[in-house]
Amino acid sequence: MAAQNNNKDVAALVEKITGLHAAIAKLPSLSPSPDVDALFTELVTACVPPSPVDVTKLGPEAQEMREGLIRLCSEAEGKLEAHYSDMLAAFDNPLDHLGIFPYYSNYINLSKLEYELLARYVPGGIAPARVAFIGSGPLPFSSFVLAARHLPDTMFDNYDLCGAANDRASKLFRADTDVGARMSFHTADVADLAGELAKYDVVFLAALVGMAAEDKAKVIVHLGAHMADGAALVVRSAHGARGFLYPIVDPQDIGRGGFEVLAVCHPDDDVVNSVIIAQKSKEVHADGLGSARGAGGQYARGTVPVVSPPCRFGEMVADVTQNHKRDEFANAEVAF
Repeated sequence: MAAQNNNKDVAALVEKITGLHAAIAKLPSLSPSPDVDALFTELVTACVPPSPVDVTKLGPEAQEMREGLIRLCSEAEGKLEAHYSDMLAAFDNPLDHLGIFPYYSNYINLSKLEYELLARYVPGGIAPARVAFIGSGPLPFSSFVLAARHLPDTMFDNYDLCGAANDRASKLFRADTDVGARMSFHTADVADLAGELAKYDVVFLAALVGMAAEDKAKVIVHLGAHMADGAALVVRSAHGARGFLYPIVDPQDIGRGGFEVLAVCHPDDDVVNSVIIAQKSKEVHADGLGSARGAGGQYARGTVPVVSPPCRFGEMVADVTQNHKRDEFANAEVAF
């Protein structure tokens, strides 16, 4: 009976999302406007609550709809961020006014979660000298929050394909002598980065870099081929119905890229993205495959170390980073 109810819930959700996709696709522009804002608010409201849907198992027609919807979400998000970046740039010190962006608190919470997961699950903790953020966009809130609140001594290199996005982003830091001095912006395709990737202790991969699963997998293999041994990788993914908004990353693809998956976290609050923490493995062949784990990587689907956000996990896994606990915990799926 429960399975039958789940199937009805999933069918109703897919029907609703399909209707919203059709309405969004008909909009003459995805730039911020009352109509655009209303439709995307309705979409997010439908997708954020916990759902039994597995978007990777939908039929071909629904998959095609989902892929198109993610592209529309990406375009709309870019236009929204450019709009607010221009608004912020008009202030004498833009960083004093970041709260005018309606979703700024989400970035605060997401960056806090990512930092806490890195601190808990990367062996020995983290004190990175240099961090790369791939896909930073015109509003590099993640880098700012990490630099200002969690990593006060770290240099940040922000990469984006779009030169205009980088121009906008750099203007936000012009009046800040602390964080601004630790931020640099580079216009580049991640596929063109090679030797420079080896200088980073942590690399963040934005959710919308590589929107198709095969493109994301190629990016991860490229990072695995050039990042330094022991460096950490933070990958933003999605879970449940949130997979209609952002691409879902299979941890197995991260293993294939030459990384050890340390933790996977699926928030159930206003943080929409899931977070995957991984570490570059020393046992990687030239083809990017980890020798100790075979072609499938260390973790196959269903056996990844799924964890709750550290702030809600209490003392249960306080010592999970100790070696004698690591293997035991890595094979346990923790529900929350």
